[in-house]
Amino acid sequence: MLSEMREDVRAVLERDPAARHWLEVVLCYPGLHAVWLYRVAHRLWRSGLKLPARWLSHLARWLTGIEIHPAAKIGPRLFIDHGMGVVIGETAEIGADVTIYHGVTLGGVSLEPGKRHPTIGDRVVIGAGAKILGAITIGDDTRIGANAVVVKDVGPDMVVVGVPGRTVRREGSRPIDHRPDLRHDDLPDIIAGQIEHVLARLDELERLLIADGRMDSEVGEGEGEPLCARLQAAARRRRF
Repeated sequence: MLSEMREDVRAVLERDPAARHWLEVVLCYPGLHAVWLYRVAHRLWRSGLKLPARWLSHLARWLTGIEIHPAAKIGPRLFIDHGMGVVIGETAEIGADVTIYHGVTLGGVSLEPGKRHPTIGDRVVIGAGAKILGAITIGDDTRIGANAVVVKDVGPDMVVVGVPGRTVRREGSRPIDHRPDLRHDDLPDIIAGQIEHVLARLDELERLLIADGRMDSEVGEGEGEPLCARLQAAARRRRF
């Protein structure tokens, strides 16, 4: 237990530049307090003392604003930054070196008994306000963008953004050692990329039509404008 507590403090010092001293971390980080109280409650739960375990988790929620069910399974060096509004459900499983920001929910979508909550791999970073719902699996080294809603399995080494969450493969170098990649601001704009792809296809279609003589070349003027705007401008020129 004492070695786990030391690792938890070390994780905060590694991942939060605002943390200046281990004593500050021990006294002033509610995410750390929530994890420590969870570890005690989890041991009570596994020992069959379920009511005291639930009471302790309720006390932790009142003190920290973070709700962790004592039956959840959490690996070493979990860092909950800020933490207010974090909810971790009963059958959730969290791997090693995971980082969770405020407003995150690891929730269920079924009333059936059994596995109902997500399984989070190692070194996953979950951005503020993200919702991961159902008995799904998030692979190792994946980043979940802020406010994303994830309801399907995600493979390792991916980035997830949007509602519902869409995945793209990560790019760039990886952090050394066991530390996760905290650049959860470095997220792709999937919709903008799709729009750019459609516009590129329209431009290519325009060039083919002009080359084939099916479109007046005057439509091709103004290369910096979208195709629809150029078509409207050409129509106005014809009218006058």
